Amino acid sequence: MTALPLVFDAPRRTKPPRHLADLTREEARAAVTELGQPAFRADQLARHFYAGVTDPAQMTDLPAAVREDLTTALLPGLLTPVRHQSADGGRTRKTLWRLHDGALVESVLMRYPERATVCISSQAGCGMACPFCATGQSGLTRNLSAAEIIGQAVAAAAAMANGEIPGGPGRLSNVVFMGMGEPLANYARVRKTLDALLTPAPHGLGLAQRSVTVSTVGLVPAIRKLTEEGLNVTLAVSLHAPDDELRDTLVPINTRWNVGEVLGAADDFARRTGRRYSVEYALIRDVNDQPFRADLLGKLLAKRLAHVNLIPLNPTPGSKWDASPLPAQQEFVARLRAAGVPTTVRDTRGSDIDGACGQLAAADQVDGVPSIAVPVPGTDLPGTDLPGTDLSGTGGAGVEEGVALGAESDQG
Repeated sequence: MTALPLVFDAPRRTKPPRHLADLTREEARAAVTELGQPAFRADQLARHFYAGVTDPAQMTDLPAAVREDLTTALLPGLLTPVRHQSADGGRTRKTLWRLHDGALVESVLMRYPERATVCISSQAGCGMACPFCATGQSGLTRNLSAAEIIGQAVAAAAAMANGEIPGGPGRLSNVVFMGMGEPLANYARVRKTLDALLTPAPHGLGLAQRSVTVSTVGLVPAIRKLTEEGLNVTLAVSLHAPDDELRDTLVPINTRWNVGEVLGAADDFARRTGRRYSVEYALIRDVNDQPFRADLLGKLLAKRLAHVNLIPLNPTPGSKWDASPLPAQQEFVARLRAAGVPTTVRDTRGSDIDGACGQLAAADQVDGVPSIAVPVPGTDLPGTDLPGTDLSGTGGAGVEEGVALGAESDQG
């Protein structure tokens, strides 16, 4: 397999139409005023958007004569659902979205007895080039706009509120950036999305900070910037190897920022927040699952405020990579726990809808365009709600717990 280059700056493509969710509240009020309407109409539009209302006819607090003009100007449809696929008795729903330029991304909504989580994408494709991840091997198409990212969460919240998922009407409680793309390579838009997720209604979804998880392969400057922001969201680091020699191969960004630098940045985040971070580790047969590597990882993490989430790899068609056998998984867990490192293993879930770790990019095409999807479900780690994480930290995984910054400019 030919190694792909790392890509930090997304290709320039046509920007999505202007959307209310891309604007600050002040900018939105100014935009409404420019349309000849009083500024408070922007607040009304925000209320409808975050409530998942898409039909102007339902926006009855707006004058009928201006509804179409306002929604066309500030609430354009950015995400068109191509199809839904369900698993787990309908409690897991994967949605394939077509963007304005034809790019395809997926989000996955997962309902559990006590919570509902959506996995969202931050990029179309991925530039991190991890060789065992289908999304990483697809290359980077472009960054998503803030409104395109936020829209995935808003749609999930509306689906829960409208009772579209078995169990009756409910509330979206958790969001994880573990879908397609490296979130911290699209930092500015992901940061704006975090504001929208955390801001109380009617100007946001009003989620708790600890209910939002941001995953990364280890963009150290961006982790440090997130630390400086003062947010108490959950951090997940996709490590996949305890030593630089192997990680240079599995996670090419390691040639830029090595294991020590990545964990050092994560430690600083944990010290500031007082919250444990998750170390994601895909177990790959005869590659990173050896007992000596379990011992290395245990030694590396024993005194850190970290939790290891082991993920048996799900191979994609034609891939040389395969999951570790159960005995190897069990020994890996035992060695980590013996070293005093909190550890869980996740059982694959969602494979019947091509939603398992790393499978999605290879499985689907719509009108000849490949879709590359995000993780399907999992359960909480302490203080988090982590689904089966994108294996490289950047695209495609679904499992359940069994036991240079880049792209910061405002380009579309």
